[in-house]
Amino acid sequence: MPPAFSTARAAAEYEGSLRDIIHAFKYDGRRSLAKPLAAMMREHGSDLLGEADVVVPVPLHPWRRLRRGFNQAHELARHLDCRVAHALWRARPTAAQSGLRPAQRRRNVRHAFRVSPLLRESLEHISVLLVDDVRTTGATLDACARVLKEAGALRVTALTIARARPHIS
Repeated sequence: MPPAFSTARAAAEYEGSLRDIIHAFKYDGRRSLAKPLAAMMREHGSDLLGEADVVVPVPLHPWRRLRRGFNQAHELARHLDCRVAHALWRARPTAAQSGLRPAQRRRNVRHAFRVSPLLRESLEHISVLLVDDVRTTGATLDACARVLKEAGALRVTALTIARARPHIS
């Protein structure tokens, strides 16, 4: 089944020093890295940003956000110089996607997202750009895009810092 997002773009491959930088940003709380990482995203996704009516960061479950102290997708989104809407909620906790096979990733995020009832009507007939840190199989972005499209979004695209190759075992 094709993904619900029409286009997905990453600024670079998830390897080497960029992988280390993303880990420092995400797991070591180096929030100051959001601005230069978002600059990379703006450079490689300027056309997607230009077509978007709103940027929507992929949400963390409240417990994970509390443990981490911030949502990395939100930190990136706020530095993209576009209107940000917290239109998605993580409806249930999910296991970390790393280490899961592609089919497991899809099952893990199925029904994990909901549209904010406060913003549902504002999504109708607009173009949404989803923002996250890393795309591997695209399962999380697809699950988010499906919910946004069901809420009436005309078009959903996705922009990440990096694209990782899935480990198939």
